[in-house]
Amino acid sequence: MNPDTEFFPLLSAEDEQMMNEEEIPDELPILPVRNTVLFPGVVIPITAGRDKSIKLLRDAYKGNNIIGVVAQKDASVDDPKAEDLNKVGTVARIIKILQMPDGNTTAIIQGKKRFEILEMLSDEPYFFASVKTYAQKEKTPDTDNFNALISSIKDLSVQIIEKSPSIPSDAVFAINNIESAGFMVNFVSSNLNVTSEEKQALLEMKNIEERAHKVLETLTKELQLLELKNQIQKKVKVDMDKQQRDFLLNQQLKTIQEELGGGPHDQELMRLTEKAGDKKWSKEVNDTFREAFSRLQRMNPNAAEYSIQLNYLELMVDLPWNEYTQDNLDLKHARKVLDTDHYGLEKIKERIIEYLAVLKLKNDMKAPILCFVGPPGVGKTSLGKSIARALQRKYVRMSLGGLSDESELRGHRKTYIGAMPGRIIQSLKKVQSSNPVFMLDEIDKVGGKNFNGDPQSALLEILDPEQNSTFYDNFLELEYDLSKVMFIATANTLSTVHPALQDRMEVIDLSGYLMEEKLEIAKIHLIPKEFKENGIKKSQLSFPKKTVEAIIQNYTREAGVRLLEKQIAKVIRNRAKFIAMDEPYEPKIKPEDLTSILGKPHFHKESLINNDVAGVVTGLAWTRVGGEILFVEVSLSKGKGHLKLTGNLGDVMKESASLAYEYLKAHASYLDINSDVFDNWNVHIHVPEGATPKDGPSAGVTMLTALASAFTQRKVKDKMAMTGEITLRGKVMPVGGIKEKILAAKRANINTILLSAENESDIAEIPDRYIEGLTFKYVQNMLEVLDFALLNEKVKNPVAF
Repeated sequence: MNPDTEFFPLLSAEDEQMMNEEEIPDELPILPVRNTVLFPGVVIPITAGRDKSIKLLRDAYKGNNIIGVVAQKDASVDDPKAEDLNKVGTVARIIKILQMPDGNTTAIIQGKKRFEILEMLSDEPYFFASVKTYAQKEKTPDTDNFNALISSIKDLSVQIIEKSPSIPSDAVFAINNIESAGFMVNFVSSNLNVTSEEKQALLEMKNIEERAHKVLETLTKELQLLELKNQIQKKVKVDMDKQQRDFLLNQQLKTIQEELGGGPHDQELMRLTEKAGDKKWSKEVNDTFREAFSRLQRMNPNAAEYSIQLNYLELMVDLPWNEYTQDNLDLKHARKVLDTDHYGLEKIKERIIEYLAVLKLKNDMKAPILCFVGPPGVGKTSLGKSIARALQRKYVRMSLGGLSDESELRGHRKTYIGAMPGRIIQSLKKVQSSNPVFMLDEIDKVGGKNFNGDPQSALLEILDPEQNSTFYDNFLELEYDLSKVMFIATANTLSTVHPALQDRMEVIDLSGYLMEEKLEIAKIHLIPKEFKENGIKKSQLSFPKKTVEAIIQNYTREAGVRLLEKQIAKVIRNRAKFIAMDEPYEPKIKPEDLTSILGKPHFHKESLINNDVAGVVTGLAWTRVGGEILFVEVSLSKGKGHLKLTGNLGDVMKESASLAYEYLKAHASYLDINSDVFDNWNVHIHVPEGATPKDGPSAGVTMLTALASAFTQRKVKDKMAMTGEITLRGKVMPVGGIKEKILAAKRANINTILLSAENESDIAEIPDRYIEGLTFKYVQNMLEVLDFALLNEKVKNPVAF
């Protein structure tokens, strides 16, 4: 054949016979090839890139053009050894050699006969082996069965060519013009869509009929697969519309982005993989992540579910699984931090130090669940910050005020649009620690059971040390350990907190501050803080003690110091105006300057009403902003014995008034009261400040004393206040809020307080500085109250019954 010929004729039967009769040399140069198996009679191009292969082709082309072509066992081996080659190959004749622009050499070769390597003689400068003919006695049978087999192979090959869009239709011409049965089997084998290992197995088959059956079997499978593929494509084929056009454009854009260094979706997946590699999560969490990640990889990035799945995986890798900060359990350091941040609150600090001591001794990082209860502005939230600073833990705060949806805590299921994890999990993700100090602010203002679930019941799991180690978030769908989190709840009152929730927390009461404590807090904390926030230097302004005291008494009425801070800030801003405008001003704030800055006094100092009027008694009350004194006034007028109550009283307080009145009527003889007066005189009980709602049982003794004073016209003991619940049997029951009530009494210059005997234990817990200058009278029944509170002296101008 002319070396310059561009097209090579197919093998005829005569050519095949001549080729089979040719003798092969005893020794051949061996050309290893990758991913290719050469069959006898077949013409293929071979590209040589290895130096050994190029030299072999050039040497052979200059000589007799005969080489041995053997397929490598492993195509990934760049420099094969003798053991890396198959034993059976094909003798080939080099038809033409082409030098390619990239430096590689391409040879057009035609297979001749199969051979078997007996021994590898050398491997330099290329492989040289001793060989022999393989399957020398093979003959092509001439039977009807074999001829039908070859005809089937030809028909199936034609069908595959016609149905496959990737094979040129000209190949049908080649198939139809093959006359030799043996070459037909070899030609089809060479072009089968199978692996090199399977082609090598076909080459090594000695029986041509067996080889033909194997080829037919492979062709049948390929035809079935092709028909199924075409059937599927036919079913889903639709006219191209805007959606398809956009999809195709997006796919092209994705391909371009990948060529330029990867698309954004691939970068997201890579980032998730990198983050997941650093996580300290359990096997269960890891398996869940791998499964969800595999699902994400199979998703179309344009699908709606893709973003939900991506958000889920991002949450998993962003959560601090088993990541904890090291606690600083130096109790002296903790005490120093608490003292620096808060003045007073000694009992509270002691309780906190006790809890830290338990943490230190247990050394298991499991934290108690505390609940600070007290009026606004006493430092509940800031105490939580101080504890975090003392322990050197991270701090996170979540306000529960107005929370009415359980999903806010537990999260939403991923099936919902806009689903997201609960605020507990979100907060831990934000703070990047699994053991922060977690403030649950305003737990008393959480909504109850409604159509959105019951948030208080959800808190039962969160705040239970026995359950929160396996807290389940609906979005995360995995258990998360909250047992190392130090939860601190705050509340103004426990009356609206679920009893089961109260049972899970250690309640610590924070009562209001004394005048002296407020003065120190203002001096140490509030004034320096407001100086800093308003850009004032300490040398530019001063607050004498008398001025701060005047602000506290005349412009605030609170248990805490929040309003005091606002009033101090208002005074400082007033002087900041003069400083900024370079106008003359008085750096020392005097009490008389407050009227021009803050206006007229908002409150007047609580003062006692003298005991010259019968039927007026001072009581003590607890409010959300601390303790207050209140007055119970009783007026008598001629009538038919009606009882009238005014002053915006609640049901419990009205019941206390009725109890006191009935008890007085039942024991009228004890006080020398004529029982007829109850039928001839109307009784009017009033509690001043009628715009303010009032309720509770603690005014019972006050109402009884006021009624007894009015009906006996005897004076009440001077500078005395009282609190206590009464019963129909005449017992005086204990009440709450004792410390706040005592603070109110001290502010009003009261020196004697009457209480139930059962409240004596509450007094014992109060520091001495709170009760200095006070005298306490403990009573068990209402007659003792009357004996102590009523003087034998009558008022001036007593009413004549």
